[in-house]
Amino acid sequence: MSFTGGSLRGVPLTLPHIWLLRLDGQMDTCLSPQEEQWCGALPEGLRARYRSSRSQLRRCVAGLLGCGEERVALHSPPGQPPRLEGGQGHVSISHSGQGLLLAWSPTPIGVDLERVDRPVQADLLAQRFFPPQEVEELMRLPWPARPARVLESWVRKEAAIKWRGATLASDLRHWCWNHDRQELFHLERGWKPGCALRLQEGWCCAAVGDGVASARWR
Repeated sequence: MSFTGGSLRGVPLTLPHIWLLRLDGQMDTCLSPQEEQWCGALPEGLRARYRSSRSQLRRCVAGLLGCGEERVALHSPPGQPPRLEGGQGHVSISHSGQGLLLAWSPTPIGVDLERVDRPVQADLLAQRFFPPQEVEELMRLPWPARPARVLESWVRKEAAIKWRGATLASDLRHWCWNHDRQELFHLERGWKPGCALRLQEGWCCAAVGDGVASARWR
């Protein structure tokens, strides 16, 4: 099966779809034989996370595209960004603790999530990883407001890095979030992708890519 646009039972497939789930919320699994092999080779402590996240991703995409889970052309080796083959669209995945954020889109997409109450050394993180103009804007805030601002900027940038298929080490410093203009942009390349942030069930969730402002959240 390949994705060709249009809609499924009235659900538009021209927009991103995003699911906020739990890693411990999937009891039965639907991994491919290759994924079962990869899963079995992981350290025991990582197997449950891999099994749950990939099974839930398969199930969400299958339900969206109207095909069997075994027909989802997912290529998702451990430690690598998952991708769909055969023209079925694009996916992204993020997990933190028991939180799991999944996304599908007809165009490249990146997502990230963190707990809203995660302790953040705001000034230290910003001065080490954020560009000077963003640090300057941050330091004008009263100290109690900085941790939330840094966390929200961070998840946006991680999502942007996944959208581009880059790495934190190579690209984090090049992304800048301007809160006043509500704009995420790349200092070297000039990219200004669509960016959406959602606070839900104690999680800070970000999505970057075309159409994310109108994404269907599940």
